[in-house]
Amino acid sequence: MHNSNPASPILQLKDVQIAYGGIHAVKGIDLELYKGELVCLIGANGAGKTTTLNALAGTLTLAGGDLVYEGESIAAMPAHKRLRKGIALVPEGRGIFTRLTVEENLRMGAYIRNDSAEIEADLEKVYTMLPRIKERLQQVAGTLSGGEQQMVAIGRALLSRPRLLLLDEPSMGLAPLVVEKIFEVVQTVKDEGVTILLVEQNANLALEFAQRGYVMDSGKISITGSGDELLANPAVREAYLGEAA
Repeated sequence: MHNSNPASPILQLKDVQIAYGGIHAVKGIDLELYKGELVCLIGANGAGKTTTLNALAGTLTLAGGDLVYEGESIAAMPAHKRLRKGIALVPEGRGIFTRLTVEENLRMGAYIRNDSAEIEADLEKVYTMLPRIKERLQQVAGTLSGGEQQMVAIGRALLSRPRLLLLDEPSMGLAPLVVEKIFEVVQTVKDEGVTILLVEQNANLALEFAQRGYVMDSGKISITGSGDELLANPAVREAYLGEAA
């Protein structure tokens, strides 16, 4: 069983508030992740999940509260410095460079690194994990299927050697078999010791994989618990798993 408190958390959100365009999107949330955990954030559209991930990656600034990563406040740290500290985001909609080849996209993930031999070794690891991508290295990324583009986006993030991987809606718009493959990759990444915060519309699937989950509702955390507890919670089942109570 997962030990819920092996040490201090790798990541803490303390009373985090985020506002943009006059909208108070996140209204004071607390959340923590421990090293090696896969934690999911579920909730309806517009609940503030993507906003939270973007704030963690450094593309949105906080209106209040604090972000503490590996014991240090990163609330004022620019996005590129967060990447150097091991925080990588795979954004909703994948965000790949559609006009570059698959290989060029993957190498973009390593642009903050200068250990060429290790970059090549990491590329080989990604090719082993994502064999479909290896077959398409010289293909222009914009011509790939949605599932292949998602794999490129994950591969690119892995090339930055993240310690904390933020995944935003990795299954969105993908066929069930492809989703299964994406989640196998997510599990492999977790097994290698990377801590993962996952935002996922498919709550059933997310909770099956996650040690713990947080339910977000209108910018606040409404329920939290282990993946199993949330799967069994009647309110969660009714609201997010499509079942009548």
